[in-house]
Amino acid sequence: MLRMPQARDYDDWYQLRRASQDFLRPFEPRWTELDLARRVYSMRVRRARQEAEEGTDFTFFIFLPGAGKDILVGGITLSNIRRRAAQFVNLGYWMGQQYAGKGLMSEAVRATVPFIFDTLDLHRIHAAFLPTNIASRRVLEKNGFVEEGYAKHYLQINGRWEDHVLMGLTRERWESMPMGQGRPAWIA
Repeated sequence: MLRMPQARDYDDWYQLRRASQDFLRPFEPRWTELDLARRVYSMRVRRARQEAEEGTDFTFFIFLPGAGKDILVGGITLSNIRRRAAQFVNLGYWMGQQYAGKGLMSEAVRATVPFIFDTLDLHRIHAAFLPTNIASRRVLEKNGFVEEGYAKHYLQINGRWEDHVLMGLTRERWESMPMGQGRPAWIA
C-alpha cells in the first residue's frame, strides 16, 4: 500500500530510517540525527501535503499489511513535476535495509506508474541512480525504464557530487508493454 506520510507515522519512520542509516548513507544526501527529529518530520509532512495540493511533488510511504498495523518499509517521491511542453516527473525512492532485495520496491514503482501516467497525466518519468547501485537499476528495468544517459557530478550524495545513470520511461513505452512486464495486469 502506498499513501502520503502522516503525523502518526513518525515513530515507525524514525525507527526504520535510524536502523537503515548506514545502509542508506551511500545513496542519499547527507543527513544526521537532527534530520530525524519529530519537528523536522512534522515539517516534512506539512510540506508533502502542500506540494501535493499544488501538484508539484508527491511523497508516498510504502507499507506492507501487518497483523493489526501496516508496516512501513520505504518511500517513493515524485518531484519537480513539469507541465506544459515537458510533462515529466522525477522518481526517487528509498527502502529500509531489512526489506531491501525482496522485490518490494519494484512492486511499489509498478503501482506508482499508473498514477503518474493516468492520474497526473504526465508523459515521461525520469529516474537517476549511482552507477554502482545495481538494485536500483533492476527496479527501473523491471518497470520498463531504459537507460538514456550518464550525468557527471549530477547529485550531491553523502556530501559528494556523484555521477548518475539516467533512465526514463515514456507513456508510449509503458502503454506498449505487455501485461505483467512492468505494467500491472489490472491496467486495461
